[in-house]
Amino acid sequence: MTDATQVEQEAVGANYDAAMLMQVRERTWRVIHDIAAAIRPGMTEAAGVELARRILAEAGMQRGWHGVYVRFGANTLANYGQPSDPDLVLGETDIFFIDIGPVWEKWEGDGGDTFVFGDDPVMHAAKRDVRRLFDRVHDRWRTERLTGAALYAYAAAEAEAMGWVLNLAMPGHRLSDFPHAAIHKGPLSAAPYSPSSGLWVLEIQIRHPTLPISAFYEDLMLDKQA
Repeated sequence: MTDATQVEQEAVGANYDAAMLMQVRERTWRVIHDIAAAIRPGMTEAAGVELARRILAEAGMQRGWHGVYVRFGANTLANYGQPSDPDLVLGETDIFFIDIGPVWEKWEGDGGDTFVFGDDPVMHAAKRDVRRLFDRVHDRWRTERLTGAALYAYAAAEAEAMGWVLNLAMPGHRLSDFPHAAIHKGPLSAAPYSPSSGLWVLEIQIRHPTLPISAFYEDLMLDKQA
């Protein structure tokens, strides 16, 4: 049964449109892959961020509900909102991730993924395993309807079993018509109920226990595979 807390935290604004949120999700992922295809070794992280902003503008983004993050190398260890070294240069063998939260018209998007240059096996394992862990957590919610808190407890245990450390400072969040934070801005990891489909972003960030390597993946939680 949906309780009062869930009703309050899953409220939407006057412009809420589930179909438009799905269209924005598709546009967000197209732009993520366009940005990734344009990133090259030898670029500074600052140049990567500027490139991402240009591609987003060309795609018609009017604003972002959060900053544009393109994290290179050791900067992938940074948390959301945390500054990183803008002069860090992406190597020929390196890892990076993209995290964007564009707003198109009245609706929010959010997505993030990890990419690798070169053949470093640990970097490729991080890219592979962050998506595997995301899929396991997402599937666990679909099949067992765990609470947000239980999902992140499961994610932390699974990450450890896979040889990684889960970053619980990237705890998932609401998404809706802009701005969702006017209604609710608490983390998914604190939700004492099972989140509803199409309203929450599942964020998974893992790091190597000793090496300066991290990988990130996030997407909208949906009942069915989209």
